[in-house]
Amino acid sequence: MLAGATVVVADRMLPPPLERLQSVSTLVLDRDERILRAYTTAAGAWRLPADLAQIDPKFIRFLLAYEDQRFRRHPGVDVLAAGRATWQAVSHGRIVSGASTLTMQLARLMEPSPRTLGAKLAEMGRALQIEQRLSKDEILGAYLTFAPYGGNLEGVRAASLAYFGKEPRRLTDAEAALLVALPQAPETVRPDRSPHAAKSARDKVLRLLQGRGLMDARSLETALAEAVPEKRREFPLSAPHLADRLTREQPNERVIQTSIDGDLQRAFVEIARRYQMHLEPSATIAILAVENEGRQVRGYVGSSDFFANRRFGQNDMVAAIRSPGSALKPFIYAMAFDELAAHPETTMPDVALRFGDYAPKNFDGHFRGQISAREALQASLNIPAVALLDRVGPLRFVQRLAESGVPLAFPTEAKLPGLPVALGGVVISLEGLVTLYADLAQQGNTAPLHFGPDTVEATALAPLMSAKSAYYITSILLDTPPPPSFLAAGNRRNAQPIAYKTGTSFGFRDAWAVGYTRDYTIGVWVGRPDGTFSAGRMGRADAAPILFEAFDLLPQGESALPTTVPQGVIVADNASVPANLRVFRVRPGAMASDAAASKSVRISYPIDGATLDLAGGDEALPALTLQANGGALPLRWLINGLPIESQPYRRQAQWNPDGRGQVRVTVIDREGNSASSAVWIK
Repeated sequence: MLAGATVVVADRMLPPPLERLQSVSTLVLDRDERILRAYTTAAGAWRLPADLAQIDPKFIRFLLAYEDQRFRRHPGVDVLAAGRATWQAVSHGRIVSGASTLTMQLARLMEPSPRTLGAKLAEMGRALQIEQRLSKDEILGAYLTFAPYGGNLEGVRAASLAYFGKEPRRLTDAEAALLVALPQAPETVRPDRSPHAAKSARDKVLRLLQGRGLMDARSLETALAEAVPEKRREFPLSAPHLADRLTREQPNERVIQTSIDGDLQRAFVEIARRYQMHLEPSATIAILAVENEGRQVRGYVGSSDFFANRRFGQNDMVAAIRSPGSALKPFIYAMAFDELAAHPETTMPDVALRFGDYAPKNFDGHFRGQISAREALQASLNIPAVALLDRVGPLRFVQRLAESGVPLAFPTEAKLPGLPVALGGVVISLEGLVTLYADLAQQGNTAPLHFGPDTVEATALAPLMSAKSAYYITSILLDTPPPPSFLAAGNRRNAQPIAYKTGTSFGFRDAWAVGYTRDYTIGVWVGRPDGTFSAGRMGRADAAPILFEAFDLLPQGESALPTTVPQGVIVADNASVPANLRVFRVRPGAMASDAAASKSVRISYPIDGATLDLAGGDEALPALTLQANGGALPLRWLINGLPIESQPYRRQAQWNPDGRGQVRVTVIDREGNSASSAVWIK
């Protein structure tokens, strides 16, 4: 009784160091629990926690048959095996077989010590203690987490990923036998350093298993013929920026599951790497994809090459704040629509304007006279956007975005937001922009983005805009022409109905493209992380093609326009909207020179003297788009002196030629100014 009490006291005073079992690699997983990124332990080991349910049962059978046949029955020390090993040692004058159980091996892994008789007795004592505290499956899982596999590989998962490039859920006989053999002499039989020794050790295990009835002769022959891997593979590294971000936010978590779609993530990374080849050595690409319902992030590419120092590859450009260029214009228009300052068919001035000491100019330096708000947004004209922001107020606009959960940042010298906000005089992250466009896709309903597998109850936020304005903006952006390298959606098989907007910051530093369908929103940023000037980089040419290719990876979707038109929407031409919304009036003193612009009506297509080769043969000729710039709306179009049907408050018109030959196209503006083009139709 005294001896028993002594054992109990010793057990409580010197418990096994089970807390070391918590020292494992941190794992960041995708939504299907596949590894996106793994981290080494503080000691530099790849030690991935083992889950028996996720390990091939064949490997477990092989391991127990080779290492510890009575594992499920003994109390931590196998007395029969110890007796056999002692008898063999005495009979042969050397050690023939070991007597260490898996529990004893786990004890040695937790407290490494020289292999002496005293250490062996201590291992036995620790094994008995461990068996009193952990179940057999917990002991087996701990052993398969800590077992040495050569170098800094510990545990069966790390070894399987490093040598086979896969999790140990399904293994061949040869793979399972190699994983059984390696812990016996992890440095001596490492496949990446001694492939012949590794094969010999593996084959020894295979033959023993066949002798014990775990495999037949045919299976043995197949397994023996299988090659041994001769090099280590890289560990998964699919979303390193997001992984770093989440581990900083959750430093005590060892397994962090995300909402990332692993397959989609890898495809986005490949797109970014491919387009990176066309960039200068200091530029990179970021992509962020969100599923609109629930706002769960499905793809997160912080840079196109994580290890490219010259590209500042470890900078997370999804979270970095940059100038958005014109990418905020849709939200200025939406606020103006909500406040009844304009309608998509309102005639806007695109003429020389001055707002105090601020005189904005269009990107191309040209004026188009009077133009509808719809066309002004599609063409991303600067002057109409600034005029609308002047009406709604830059401070109120910025406050609206902040109340919706997306605060903007300003240069330190800026005391209050000003009109340059409309053209990128502010900074925002790609994450912030994608949040805004996802809200737009959801009819103005706001919600933060989520990186975890489950949506989190969020604090109620103010709506970004009304459903009516969201409908207007989406209908406008859906008609934005695709980037030059892509056909219009109607001419591409399985094309996504993308409503999108681009942006280019001052000095071509940042190129943006953000688009959305009913189900997804994707944002793309292209630029130099150090913020230096680029040579002619533009959102439409550099970011939009990446956006469209990223959308092509998604399931075929529908446009973000709701099936039911929201209340208050007026779908009509200029003449049908309320009288107070037909023409936008800038505040007094802002108009600089309207006369010059109104006299500059001209036909930009077809060009005077051009020959147009229209396909069609003997069939009806396709419609021809007529385009005018400048002048005062409304416009009238004439073909050979006869008027054609058109929308007078649009600068485009469609005309169906009735035959081939020479025609004269004429446009007349409100003031009677006209322009003509004589063209040949072949």
